[in-house]
Order: sequence, then structure tokens, then C-alpha cells
Amino acid sequence: MAPSAVPTVTLNNGVEIPQLGFGVFQVPDDETAAAVTTALETGYRSIDTAAIYGNEAGVGRALAASGLPREELFVTTKLWNADQGYDDTLRAFDTSLSKLGLDYADLYLIHWPAPARDLYRASWRALERLADEGSIRAAGVSNFQPGHLARLTDGAQLIPAVNQIELHPGLQQEELRSFHAEHGIATEAWSPLAQGAVLGERVIVDLAARHGKSPAQVVLRWHLQLGNVVIPKSVTPTRVRENFDVFDFALTDEEMGALAALDRGLRTGPHPDELN
Repeated sequence: MAPSAVPTVTLNNGVEIPQLGFGVFQVPDDETAAAVTTALETGYRSIDTAAIYGNEAGVGRALAASGLPREELFVTTKLWNADQGYDDTLRAFDTSLSKLGLDYADLYLIHWPAPARDLYRASWRALERLADEGSIRAAGVSNFQPGHLARLTDGAQLIPAVNQIELHPGLQQEELRSFHAEHGIATEAWSPLAQGAVLGERVIVDLAARHGKSPAQVVLRWHLQLGNVVIPKSVTPTRVRENFDVFDFALTDEEMGALAALDRGLRTGPHPDELN
């Protein structure tokens, strides 16, 4: 399937992000280039990494070897908690860009609010500067709760373009998604399949059988129809391709409603108020 068939979400600054991307969380650096290469060959054009993943260099190797024009790619990386603060953020960004081998990043995110450190507002000023300079096409955050977002944006020049949060049928984050919709912030889902924890749910298994798809494909389709940007991760080539094959079917309103009933506050990662 042609990569152009992936729908895009237009961010609040007019930049378009592919709605389906490829994540590399927990992929060792020496396996990252192969995984990203498979993703690019499949048709993914959006790649999501982070400084703390330790695999920005592997992503960079795959991007360089792909021969794809830079403007066809959408590359996201993230600022780690230990590097928050105005000057430290600028330094950390330069390091990430160098590892990626790029002249600019499409999206740069503050990875966690780390509220006890209380540096995310200073970090945000650095992201505003990077956006102003053209070093990043869009500035965003990850794992921010409504209170963090309200505090971040008070007096800020930029509203975050994206908030990347844990989101899947077991943790649907309705309050946060409503806040995003109200403020023009795109919702991006990490752990979109709850690391497999929701794939055995009877509703999902039944829908998969009905549509001739896998449970993972049903969940990814649910995300797309909600309007979420989604970044499934896999190092298995067949799974990488399967996760991309979600554009030839649709869930009905009734089926979307059945999936909405699966919300149970299930977190696979830390709570953003508690990770510092």
C-alpha cells in the first residue's frame, strides 16, 4: 500500500502528522535500524523515538539508508526528565539531532512533566525557541495531565501541538481527550495495544473474527476512528506489516460503542503525577 494512503492529522500550527506511525520503545539500538527499515519498506513514514530509548542513532542509520527524501519523513524524539530546564533542553536537543543525523526534527516532546522537578515550563520556553528557529516543525508534550497542560500554557507563546499519552481500550483518557479537543491539541497514543493486555478481551476477539482481522488491527482501527495519532511498536516484520494493514475496513458506531465499554483505568506505565 502506498504510504500516501495513511491519513494525516493537521496540527494546530498547520503541520501534518501521519495518523499511523512506528514506535521504537524498548528496541535495542543494534536492532533498531532493521526494525525501522522494515517499517519504511512497509509504508510507514512517521518514526517515534526518544533520548531515553537509547536508539536515536539506530533510527538515524535507517533513515539515512532508506534513500527517502527528508520531507517525506516525520521524525519525533523526546526530551528526557534529567535534561529538563532551559539550557539543558537546548543541549539535549542538539545531542538528539546529532544522533539522528538530521538538520531538524518534525516533532519534539517533553517526555514527562516530572512535576516534582518543576522544570517543564522552562523546558517549554526552550521548545518555543527551537520552533521559532525552525529546528523543530512542531513542539509538544507527552504524559501531561490537564493540570500540567493548564500550567504549561499559562503565558506561553505556543500551545502544544501534541500530547502523547498512554491510551488504549483499557485506558481511554476521556477527560484528557476532551481537554485536548477544546484546546486544539492532537491526541497521540503510546502503548496503543496495552502491550497486548487488551487483545484477549471477548469483544475485541469477536470483532476481529467478524472483520477477518487480528485483535490488534481492530484496536488500531478504533484509535484511527477516534481521531488519535497512533504509534504501534514491533520488531517482528509480519506484525509491523499487519499493524499497517488497517485501512480496508471500518468499525460501526455500535462496534465503537462496544469498545468504549472496555475502559477500566488500566495503566501499563507509570502515572504522570508520580514519575519524576
